[in-house]
Amino acid sequence: MNIADYYRQLGLNLGATLGEVKASYRRLARMYHPDVNPKDRQAKDKFIAVTEAYKILVKITPAQTELAYNSTPTSTTNKNSKSETVSSQTTAPRPTKVRVNPKQEQDKNQSHTSEVENQLKQNYYLQLKQLLKYKRYPLAITLVEGLAQRMPQDWEVRQWQAIAYQRWARHLISERKLDKARNYLKKALKTDPQNRALWAEVEHDFRQLEKIY
Repeated sequence: MNIADYYRQLGLNLGATLGEVKASYRRLARMYHPDVNPKDRQAKDKFIAVTEAYKILVKITPAQTELAYNSTPTSTTNKNSKSETVSSQTTAPRPTKVRVNPKQEQDKNQSHTSEVENQLKQNYYLQLKQLLKYKRYPLAITLVEGLAQRMPQDWEVRQWQAIAYQRWARHLISERKLDKARNYLKKALKTDPQNRALWAEVEHDFRQLEKIY
């Protein structure tokens, strides 16, 4: 599944906030938990699916990687699943203890998180292109600002954010909303100050502002 599918598992739209992800997961986990539906196979499968989606979406935001599911009963289910997997892979009469190198586990989690983030960026980028193409600038800015909050250190996301600001400012100039346009041009430069191509576009827009004034 891609990242949009994980959001759909929780009944959410792509780019929902972390709070919305947590709230939806808790509601669905209570609804489909095996303890509540002991003989319902479909409910069990749904519980597994929403739990997996929740794990993926939480890891999108690095600051949330230490979340431990304190308010939901998922930890017991996960432990049982791991035990069943280990038992099915060995014929020894006694359980085999598996030791995981903490560094290896950390590298694996980081790699998985990176993969999820890349998928998230790709989905956001495609949406952003469509919104800019059809001049839906406020929605484009809302979209990219949400992604920037999730990935504050990603230079590509900052670049997309600055471009969205600049494109919106240019549209505002055409509508003679000059003060608002000036503010967004300044935000564009502040967001991506090292982008020379952006500076050239913004300088052109400022010259247009001066002509109108």
